[in-house]
Amino acid sequence: MTLFKKTILPGQTIGIIGGGQLGRMMALAAKHSGFKIAVLDPSPASPCAQVADLVITAPFDQYEALDRLAEASDVITYEFENIDYDALKWLAGRAYVPQGAELIRITQDRIQEKAALTLAGVEVAPYAVILQEEDIYDNIEKLGYPAVLKTSRGGYDGKGQFVIRKVEEVGEAAVLLENGPCVLEKWIPFDRELSVIVTRNPDGQQTHFPVVENIHVDNILHETVAPARVSEGISRKAVEMAERISETLDLVGTLAIEMFLTEDGSIYINELAPRPHNSGHYSIEACDSSQFAQHIKAVCNWPLEKPSLLKSAVMVNLLGEHIEPVMKAIPNQPSWFVHLYGKDVPKPKRKMGHVTILTDDIEQTLKSVNDAGVWKVQEKIGGRMK
Repeated sequence: MTLFKKTILPGQTIGIIGGGQLGRMMALAAKHSGFKIAVLDPSPASPCAQVADLVITAPFDQYEALDRLAEASDVITYEFENIDYDALKWLAGRAYVPQGAELIRITQDRIQEKAALTLAGVEVAPYAVILQEEDIYDNIEKLGYPAVLKTSRGGYDGKGQFVIRKVEEVGEAAVLLENGPCVLEKWIPFDRELSVIVTRNPDGQQTHFPVVENIHVDNILHETVAPARVSEGISRKAVEMAERISETLDLVGTLAIEMFLTEDGSIYINELAPRPHNSGHYSIEACDSSQFAQHIKAVCNWPLEKPSLLKSAVMVNLLGEHIEPVMKAIPNQPSWFVHLYGKDVPKPKRKMGHVTILTDDIEQTLKSVNDAGVWKVQEKIGGRMK
């Protein structure tokens, strides 16, 4: 429970740990309301640093730098979850960090996260905690093939995962144990991946964005469709699960909940992200309040109003290999809202920006994306394996 809370007003300074694109978009939303921004990041030219009022260039776990951020800021938030828990807990004892450190401890470790989700009473894929290779053999027969071995910490965009399709692959998968404990999950043959973004302020007021549908390619988010192409009943169930998780975790700020929807209508919670999320970028143009504006309101303890979807939208990620073709396409795409994050080197598979398209016809817009010549998508990965 957040015992200490206060309202932060325009003219005061919001400190952000992390200078990536999420921090940049948080900062831009905050500046619309008149806040000042201080950012801590190892790079002096990070995306957020380019729009901040004060830049502290240092590692995220450097206590002296965190103390400087505390001195400069009236409230502190973060834009990613792989922050050193002990350092954040130390900071929360010296500065106003309404989100606290406990949510980070839970969400940066899959074992802790699954335990918290089970406590919230929501469905997760059947799983086992794996500490050594023998544990895989002991559990995979009852979980069944295929099963997914995931590192408990640090994995994202498909990294730190191995799909075990037969017993002969267990040894190869077990290499992940070199990084520490793992989780072995039953493979869920999902029909669609959904996500819900919820926002909650220190007073306990909670709102949510529409349920959206995510399409991945090579384990990286490719497109988000808002709203998700599911029934009202499924949307209502997804929101109820998201709100239950938020309340159980005593959330302050923003939480993105990724879900698997199966053909029979079952929903399994996959992962949590305690921050604005890639699947919520569409909200900048498509909603009356973006996920970033809502996050800023929440950590500043402003009253929250439920965001409304003004128009359906498709968001498409821009990776490093898409930058050159998207530059050529822009003059012929008047309906595209193009966001570039200010990253220096457009490396392949590196998230460099995104495009949002407002639409009255989602299917036609998805086709137009495929026909645009920017995204050379060979296979869209849903619930079925390659």
